[in-house]
Amino acid sequence: MFDKLFFTKNGQISESLALGIFLTLAGGFQDAYSYNVRDHVFANAQTVLLGQNIASGNLMHALRYLLPLAAFFLGVYLTEWIKHFYKTSVKIHWRQIVLIIEILILGITGFLPNEPTLNVIANIMLSFACAMQVDTFRKFRSIPCATTMCIGNMRSATEYLCLYHISKDPAMKYKSMHCGFIILVFAIGAAFGASCSAWFGVKAIWIAMAMQVVGFFMMFAHQDIEAFEKFEEEEKEKIRQTHARKK
Repeated sequence: MFDKLFFTKNGQISESLALGIFLTLAGGFQDAYSYNVRDHVFANAQTVLLGQNIASGNLMHALRYLLPLAAFFLGVYLTEWIKHFYKTSVKIHWRQIVLIIEILILGITGFLPNEPTLNVIANIMLSFACAMQVDTFRKFRSIPCATTMCIGNMRSATEYLCLYHISKDPAMKYKSMHCGFIILVFAIGAAFGASCSAWFGVKAIWIAMAMQVVGFFMMFAHQDIEAFEKFEEEEKEKIRQTHARKK
């Protein structure tokens, strides 16, 4: 049962549920950290604050929220370039290169004191790292999921649940449960991040960094593709049998 967490279609663990768990825990942790330690903002969700300050005429204050959004844009842009240049690399997966950059960013963030100006810089760095992660790790077990935010996963879980109630297709139920599980993991990461932030302050982000380090080394593992295909066929057969019994 434990091995099923590591099954992937391409022999690379970058789309396995096990890696998804670590990255989602880190994503929830970062959100809680940025809110509790870095001026009560979410590093990857500042559009509303930007608009509110523009509407209020606080243009200089709005800049504090514009810069993290610009960093998010640059994070996605850089990730696509890394993917383009290293997609065929055999020594190291391009997703591992992205993780190395994220690890370095989180490591540096932990050294920045909790001061207004440095908090802005910290949130810019966190937003950049979040963008790279959300653009790099888009699905697990072939099901689209985000590891740095909940709302998209909630939409997907609800959609799949509705499709299950309409079609009675067990595959839709499985996908809905999968997305629900990722949401739960994110919430656990956020709760853990809030607690650690209270205890360790700015250095708490190193715990999220440690989770990403684990993910980096996990990606050196390769799965037997034939074993995955056998597992996948067994899962499909279980779904077919369940569907047949309900008929």
